Amino acid sequence: MENPTLLSLLHHTATAATEKRSTKRTSTTGGLLRMFKLFPMLTSGCKMVALLAAGRPRKSLLADRATTGTLFGHRKGRLTLTIQEDPHRLPVFVIELPLLTAAFHKEMASDVVRIALESETKTHKKKVLEEFVWAVFCNGRKIGYSIRRKQMSEDEVHVMQLLRGVSMGAGVLPPPPSEKDTAAGDGELTYIRARFERVVGSKDSESLYMINPDEAAGAELSIFFVRVH
Repeated sequence: MENPTLLSLLHHTATAATEKRSTKRTSTTGGLLRMFKLFPMLTSGCKMVALLAAGRPRKSLLADRATTGTLFGHRKGRLTLTIQEDPHRLPVFVIELPLLTAAFHKEMASDVVRIALESETKTHKKKVLEEFVWAVFCNGRKIGYSIRRKQMSEDEVHVMQLLRGVSMGAGVLPPPPSEKDTAAGDGELTYIRARFERVVGSKDSESLYMINPDEAAGAELSIFFVRVH
């Protein structure tokens, strides 16, 4: 069952973003890097509903509390999201989103990108990020369902190894050895890695707000995890 409140709030944000959408398109590598430089300084808030409704929180961030988030995938393939408490360690959360990488890049050209993952469960024994089945929304639109991975695939391990020393950045990666013959058909393997302020609203909600060290005005990227009963 979809959460009407969450859908309404996300739809309101997505409508505002659409009105400000840029008509310019970016190139593969240079475009990703330019988008990354436009990422704003985002800050923490209190409640999940308040975060969705109010937009950017105002309190300044502490870098040592940041979580590393990576979004990557072949341009013609699906986008993968990983969350790491330390970029030198394995992710604590890995999921392949029902969203094409190329479609995500188009969303990043807008002023606001909000990805929401909603889980339905009857137990409180798990932490919200330990749930497996998620309904996924992007800027208010439900785009499908995904299942959190217990273990990374070999290709995902390849990407994590390449980015082990990277705290933030965006660009194109060499394809995994297993995909060298097929990578051309799927397009380039692109990535965006950033540090996020992680906010625990309650036992049933967490959110990630991307941090931009340059404090430049630009697109906002936020990721929400909500558990409904």
